[in-house]
This record gives sequence, C-alpha cells and structure tokens, in this order.
Amino acid sequence: MTGTTTTHQGKRVLVTGAAGVLGVAVTEHFARGGATLALLDLLPIETEHFNCVCDLTDAAACATAVAQVKDALGGIDVLANIAGGFTMGDTVADTSDATWEFMFNLNARTVFNMARAVVPVMRSQGSGKIINVGARGGLRGSGLMAAYAASKSVVHRLTEALAEELKGDGINVNCVLPSIIDTPRNRSDMPDAKHDAWVAPEDLANVIGFLASDAARAIHGASIGVDGLS
Repeated sequence: MTGTTTTHQGKRVLVTGAAGVLGVAVTEHFARGGATLALLDLLPIETEHFNCVCDLTDAAACATAVAQVKDALGGIDVLANIAGGFTMGDTVADTSDATWEFMFNLNARTVFNMARAVVPVMRSQGSGKIINVGARGGLRGSGLMAAYAASKSVVHRLTEALAEELKGDGINVNCVLPSIIDTPRNRSDMPDAKHDAWVAPEDLANVIGFLASDAARAIHGASIGVDGLS
C-alpha cells in the first residue's frame, strides 16, 4: 500500500524506533514529503538518512543523540516518538517487576527521555511538533494487559501535560491511539484474526504526518484514534 503525501519540504524530522515496521512507514512518509530525516533506534539501520544507535531508555544517551542530530540537521522541527511495543502479560497479581518495568521503559520512559532532550531545541527555535504513539488499549484496563495499558496511559498524560506547557512556545504536542497495527509479528501472534480490519502502518503514518504538518497548527494535546475497521 502506498501512503498519501503531505508536504514536509524543508522540515527536519527525528524518528525514534525507526527500525520497526511503523518506524519504517513513518520514515518513508516523511521522505516522500521532502523532509530531511534523522533516525534513532537501538538497532543499527542501513539507510541513506542520518542515524544513530541509541538506547532510548537512557536519558544521557538520548541527550547525546539529540545533540548529534541537531548538529547534523541544524535543528529539529518534528519529533516522531515511534519507539514502543506490546506484550501480553499475566494477571496483575502475577505480574513481575521485570515485566512492569520493561513495559514502562519501552513505552513511557522513551517518550519522557526524548521530550526532555528535544524540547530545549524546539524552544530555542520557537516552533516544533511532537507526535507520540499511545494506544486505544491505554484508554482502559484489560485483563492480562495491565502493564501495557498502564504504560500507554502514561504516554497520553505526558502528551497532554507537554501540550499545555509548550503551546505558548509555538510547539504542538499530540498523540495517535492505534488499535491493532497490521505487522508480521501481530499476524503471527494472532493468525486467526481479521487482519484486513487492522490499521495499516502506512495509514497510521499518514495521520502522524498530518499532525506534523502546518495544517495541524491549531491542535494541542489531542489523542487521535486510528482504528482501521476494528
């Protein structure tokens, strides 16, 4: 599937989690729109774009990577916080500290660390767009998904708090709330599901691209549901 094109000509875009399925779709969306890209991931990426290997759960590593991106691109106009993940868990009573901490580090701490590193850059520019990836599953608790739901609900609250703090600085902060994203891993985990009802990564990238565009300048602190047909 080919995504639609939103003009991002001249925009300097930083994508986290860029090696993942959604990260690749988001990267391709911004590249089609004419953006200059910097890609961060824990894994090395073979790409023509500027990229850094970065442990996003490490605040110092995030600060170093953002400084490198700023030097390479001359600034950061858009932060697409794509890094994150999902795992089914145990009951709340049986959830281990390791599972709890893994979900919060992967989904919440990565957003927190990147916001702290990027916000000073955007404030110095007087403008910027931050788009986080929450989840429909973070809107309420579900059995065997407490750690995931709780970690994604933190992303929603961070988005709202940042939006209130930064809108006076010309910075928009919003998030998308996908249902199930159509990825090879999800298809493998749920082989009998109705896959064509899920959200295509390219379609979610289109929504993220819109929130990063000038057309979304009046939107602050929104949580945009992206449900596909589910």
